[in-house]
Amino acid sequence: MRASLVALWVLVGLFLIAVFFWWVSLAGRLLIKQYWSAVLVRLCGVRVRSSGQAYKNGPVLWVVNHVSWLDIFVLNLERSTAFVAKSEIRHWPLIGWLAAGADTIFIERASRHAIRAVGQAMRLRFARGQAVGLFPEGTTSEGFDVLNFYANLFEPARLPDVAIQPIALKYFHHGQRSQFAAFVGDETLIENLWRVLGATGVEIEMTFLQPIKEPHTVSVNVPLTALEVESAELNKAEFGRGFDDAVTFACPTRMELAQDARASIQNVVRRP
Repeated sequence: MRASLVALWVLVGLFLIAVFFWWVSLAGRLLIKQYWSAVLVRLCGVRVRSSGQAYKNGPVLWVVNHVSWLDIFVLNLERSTAFVAKSEIRHWPLIGWLAAGADTIFIERASRHAIRAVGQAMRLRFARGQAVGLFPEGTTSEGFDVLNFYANLFEPARLPDVAIQPIALKYFHHGQRSQFAAFVGDETLIENLWRVLGATGVEIEMTFLQPIKEPHTVSVNVPLTALEVESAELNKAEFGRGFDDAVTFACPTRMELAQDARASIQNVVRRP
């Protein structure tokens, strides 16, 4: 019964994207996506609790550990978010179609030029004041630890008006920490959906941690790396924010940001 309701709601989502998204304003699309995600999570029988202060206004990069296909929809409960996702998701039945129509930024990992294209797409969302979600592990885990982070996609968030906030996700089953809902290994999406939708007692805990980079951090005469020069030139071309603005901005390197975010999330995920 639950699987049927979820399938019907997914079809409703596809209808909304096909009929309404092309003429509704950005604010309207974000509200629809948030409401649709809330109903989906409820239909899945998943309980969600959160702690900490979510960054809900202005551009922000949400850095999250990745456990399940549920992660995206659960995070949308707090704020409608454009996620960076592997291109394979685009081809998943139903969920891939939804993701493609819901402002997902797909990355072709085999392409050398993928990082630059994704970076430009992320900057566009930031310029609109949106939240962008990033799973820097690059894959899912069972949820008891945090895999190494890929640092490249932290670069577009190294702008003075973009916050970076780590978020830790912990999964429970009947009150105990569990990998029950984790989408890992050789399991197919259909197999995972069947198990999760046929179960009860799945709960997700979201912990919004202190931002590791606040907006408007400035310094004077900071030398730029080659990547920062490229970022500044792209900003000038896309948004009218030029080289001089980037010169006055001091920010940790993308590797330092990735390490700080991973440490913050890991401290929470490793707790019982």
